[in-house]
Amino acid sequence: MLSKLLALRNKIVALAAGMGASGLFIISFLDSSVLTFPIINDLLLIEFSIKRPARMPLYALCATLGSVAGCVLLYFLARRGGEAVFHRKAGRHAGVIRHWVEQNGFFGVLIAALLPPPTPFKIFVLAAGVFEIPLHSFTLAVLSARLFRYFGIGDLSIRYGAEALPYLEQHKWQVTVFAMSLIAVSYLLSRLILSRRHPHPPAGPNSSQDGSRPA
Repeated sequence: MLSKLLALRNKIVALAAGMGASGLFIISFLDSSVLTFPIINDLLLIEFSIKRPARMPLYALCATLGSVAGCVLLYFLARRGGEAVFHRKAGRHAGVIRHWVEQNGFFGVLIAALLPPPTPFKIFVLAAGVFEIPLHSFTLAVLSARLFRYFGIGDLSIRYGAEALPYLEQHKWQVTVFAMSLIAVSYLLSRLILSRRHPHPPAGPNSSQDGSRPA
């Protein structure tokens, strides 16, 4: 079963790579909603932008809109009954993530969306839907983060893409250390978010032991 899913994912990536901007939209949409394509959309954006620099804004926009659309779809799926999925995915961090998105709203989603992998952003999307963060705040936060990410990647690809390849080859160890450091910083920031304490509501005569609201 796993091998079939991997084969399907590889076919989707190959198909999207040949479709240009529309393929980038599809990959970004799927990656942000029901499937996972780790950094594939970033790599496609870099490749397309280097080959056709004049179309970089289109590629970055398609990646942005696809990702936002995928996140909004996941948001609505969570809002219509995804609480069990959220708790299963978030595990022991469920309470902290809930507190983070409820207390910080727009900026909570924005910060989570700006953090690179391995930050589990989809869990924050699920939390935003389950705990009913306003749709306009959620959408604006994801849109802002994705515009910054994809237009930044596109701009860097045009500026340094072709010239960067020989440099990367000559300094592969330094680049590897830098990439690992970036991932480590991202991991520490995500752990900092997940380790923040959240206040527990005081127990009252009408509160149940599992924390559910009284009927």
